Amino acid sequence: MHDRDAGRCVRCNSTNGLTIHHRVNRGMGSSREEWINQPHNLLLACTTCNSWFEDHPRESYSHGWKVRRPLLPGEMPVTYPGGVEYVLRPDGSRSRLHSAADYQAFLEHPPS
Repeated sequence: MHDRDAGRCVRCNSTNGLTIHHRVNRGMGSSREEWINQPHNLLLACTTCNSWFEDHPRESYSHGWKVRRPLLPGEMPVTYPGGVEYVLRPDGSRSRLHSAADYQAFLEHPPS
């Protein structure tokens, strides 16, 4: 995850005060889903942006920094600095969405 996100916050591109952010909340007492701590559910975020995600849920959900259940993290692209969108995979890799056609193909055949 650190390599995938280039050691930078996924929202502001900072290299300072980085934390691990769960896109789908773990919930009270953690979660039993095996994917909850897999790379496609985790982002690097600075402490400022990690708090911002909680304070600005609408924007956070629309950019994929947070994911609402019942969606799975691999079913929602993430916006990185500069507006570039990626699909995150459980193996820690990511695939860039270059066009509206890429996004449509992603929606029709999301990764498993």
